[in-house]
Order: sequence, then structure tokens, then C-alpha cells
Amino acid sequence: MAIVFNSDAGTISGLSVGGLPDGIVDDGTLASGIASSKLTGALPAISGAALTGVSGGLQSQQVFTSSGTWTKPTGINLIKVTVVGGGGSGGGGGNSPGGSNNHDQGSGGGGGGTSIEIIDVTSVSSVSVTIGAGGAGVGDYYDGNAGGTSSFGSYCSATGGAGGVKGDNSGHIDGGSGGAGSGGDLNFQGGVGDSGQQDTSFSPKKGSIGGNSFFGGVSKGLVTGGGSAGRTYGGGSGSGASVIWGTTGTGGSGVVVIEEYIK
Repeated sequence: MAIVFNSDAGTISGLSVGGLPDGIVDDGTLASGIASSKLTGALPAISGAALTGVSGGLQSQQVFTSSGTWTKPTGINLIKVTVVGGGGSGGGGGNSPGGSNNHDQGSGGGGGGTSIEIIDVTSVSSVSVTIGAGGAGVGDYYDGNAGGTSSFGSYCSATGGAGGVKGDNSGHIDGGSGGAGSGGDLNFQGGVGDSGQQDTSFSPKKGSIGGNSFFGGVSKGLVTGGGSAGRTYGGGSGSGASVIWGTTGTGGSGVVVIEEYIK
């Protein structure tokens, strides 16, 4: 059915609407018909339990900061997993055992890698979770320690960041490399720790900053004492400065975050 509006006559032809006459109506009749056909009253309450075919969305979340087992909650059939490896610790400042005092700063520890995966868990009831520890801090003239690997069963994993390098009078000192994610839909490398450097002056220099993880958390190197610890999950720690006789900070431990959905 064609509907034609005649602007000169102020009429609409070909109109067939409940409450309005068929055929040609003028604008007054049209306005009256629309007014009389308005809905009144309140709609009945709708129960969500009676709806079908509607996505449920995010329902809950579990965060693992130590190794354990993820158990699927009732009704969950889809999860998004974020796995982050442990951060490496920074290298010690350039003061070799015996007190050579070569005044070098170590390099920062690398950040842990990250893997993110969406998994259909309709037929899965539980999955083992492993959390990589942050690399332990070290004293003067020692290389930093690498962070551990985190994983969500055999689905996805992320290695820890490498430890920083000690200050050893060798000139430019590369920072600890970042860890790497694997097995996920998205896989990231952690940030590289800041480099150290040779310094022949007698004034202590600050340590180098640690590499960031997926969650950020860059840690600073300190002018006195060891570098600061990794500031968030998987963050690398800062390195030791020259002539400090201090211990570098521990890298940030890894983490596994599981977001739980009904699809």
C-alpha cells in the first residue's frame, strides 16, 4: 500500500491505521486518531528467569597470586584468562667482593611476559594454576635473578623476566630482557630493564629502573641502598647503584586472573 502526503491539501491518502478511517484523512483527523490510540497503563514486570537466548555476560572473577586450582563456578561456560610471569630482579652495583669499588651501576630486571586467552569451559571442571615467583634480590656485584613462569594448565603460560646484570666495569650494561607469553590469543613480552653503565667517578649514581609488566609498575633504582622491588604483578625490580653495599629489590610475583562469563 502506498502512502501519499499532499502538502497543498494537507491530506494523507492510502492510510490504514487502527483508530483512523481508511482512505484520505486531513491533518485534524490524523492528530485526533493518534491521540486516541496512545498506550496507557503500566507494562507487567519481566522475569529474567523466563528469558532464553540472552547472553549472561561477566558473572565473577578469581585472582591467583599463589599456585592452586581453579574450580569452575556453577553455570559458567566461558572464561577470559590473563597470565603474567614473575619479574626479574635488578643486578647489583659495581662493588666486587673484596672492595674494588669500581663505581658501576647494574641494570634493571625485566618484566614478566603476558598471555591472554578466551576459553570455552563447558566441559571443563577445574584447571591447575601455577604462579611464577619474582626474582630474588642480590647484593653488590651479583647478577639479578630471573622471575618464574606462570601458567593456566596447558592452555597458556608466560615466562618471567630475566635478571639484570651486575655493574662490572664493562661499559654499557644491557638491561634484563622481558619474559614472553605463549599459547594465548594474545601474547606479550614484558618490558626490558633499563641499562646500567660504567662510571669512573667516586660519586655513587642511582640504580637503573626495572622493566614493566602488562600491569605497568616500573620500579626505580635508588641512589642509596638497593633498587626498589617490582611495583606490581610481574614488574622487574630496580638495580643497585655504585658503591652502595645493598641488596636489590625482589621482582614482582606473577599473577593469573580468570574472568568468568555465561555466554
